[in-house]
Amino acid sequence: MTTPTTIRGFAGEIVEPGDAAYDEHREIWNAMVDRRPARIARCTSPDDVAAAIRHGRDAGLEIAVKCGGHGVLGLAVPEGGLMIDLAPMGEVTVDPERRRATVQGGALLRSLDRSTEPHGLATTAGNVSHTGVGGLTLGGGMGWLARQFGLACDNVETYTVVTADGDTVRASATENPDLFWGLRGGGGNFGVVTEFEFRLHPTTGDALACDLYFDPFDPAARAALRAWRDLLPDAPRPATLTSDTMTVAEPPFLPARLHGRPVVTAGFVWVGDMAEARTYLDTFRRAIPSPAAEEVDEMRYVELQSIGDARHVHGLRRYSAGHNLAEFDDAAIDAYLARGVPAGGPEPDWTLMPGGGFQAYGGAIAEVGEGESAFSARDTLVEFFAGSTWSDPAEDTVRMAGARTWAATLEPFSVGSYVNVIADADADVGRAYRSDNLARLADLKRKYDPDNVFHLNQNIKPAAARV
Repeated sequence: MTTPTTIRGFAGEIVEPGDAAYDEHREIWNAMVDRRPARIARCTSPDDVAAAIRHGRDAGLEIAVKCGGHGVLGLAVPEGGLMIDLAPMGEVTVDPERRRATVQGGALLRSLDRSTEPHGLATTAGNVSHTGVGGLTLGGGMGWLARQFGLACDNVETYTVVTADGDTVRASATENPDLFWGLRGGGGNFGVVTEFEFRLHPTTGDALACDLYFDPFDPAARAALRAWRDLLPDAPRPATLTSDTMTVAEPPFLPARLHGRPVVTAGFVWVGDMAEARTYLDTFRRAIPSPAAEEVDEMRYVELQSIGDARHVHGLRRYSAGHNLAEFDDAAIDAYLARGVPAGGPEPDWTLMPGGGFQAYGGAIAEVGEGESAFSARDTLVEFFAGSTWSDPAEDTVRMAGARTWAATLEPFSVGSYVNVIADADADVGRAYRSDNLARLADLKRKYDPDNVFHLNQNIKPAAARV
């Protein structure tokens, strides 16, 4: 019988191969990832995290950190290494008087949203409720409130971080401000964040989602996207303009001729006052050519935040690619509508093709200076995302190739990428950062993690020591 591993100073649970819960705890969102850690340290406190880091370093184990496990590359799961699992640290505490939320490092977005909603407060979070707060925020954190209040990372007041040496430090605008700067978009390169303090904002808690549907092969689709583009610069901040391309089944609101066919949408999501949302809906309808169908839904914000959960369940295979665009000209519209399919070529099996779309930036996101945080995409007009989800491993090649091909047709219009959607192990992380920000991040890495202990991430290598 093997003697269970013990870690000095560790009060949480250690899970190893052969334990009943091992497969449950090593599982992550992308079913393509099937790596086996030597041990999983399920932490309950910053002291546990520090003890686990020291143990991993002493034992010569690669160290990875898991929160929600949504990273497509599955870097939270180290083959033969030590997984630091923050899931037991999922508490959210709200101080409505101060408009602050204290969020432990393992919390999921649903916990944050559902804790703040009863107080009429919210902060920017992503669009799938079982995403981890930590990974989302450290990469930047785009969400439906970002145009009003900034990215998730823009709303963090204080980070509590366990460094590669096992020390616990705080980072804020006045305490370790260099680390505070790097954590706002620099990913998990500098330590394990065990607690975030977020600023909260008053909200109505109401949301409206509008999608106007078009046949992408109809000239009206191109005209609709040109009109949609022209609305971007002056869109009210509660409105986040969206467009999606997908292959649909047989939804009752679409005409039968589009069942099983590709569709493209022009739409927006509004969070705030519903009377103002309806007024903007009228403006939007007048600007966009007549669609093949329309879908408009009013809901609570917390419902909006969970509306994509069914499409993003665990246990499926996933791949994605994306770009940031500072402009969206007619050529980019044409590339988007083509969906990576060459003109004049044979029609593909649309059920195997990726889906994707655009989400607008601007507003409060763009008001943060380019050098004020590590996040470097402040000039983005729209973010493009192409993704595929499937269950059969035999489809891996065709599914991934479809997303890559489509993304490649948009790359000539790109000014970079969002670090949280990088899904290729050999991708250049530098595409997510301005050159001066990347150099500053490398210097910061040398200061806080010179041995690159935290390298299972979108890794920024430590700068070489200056002589």
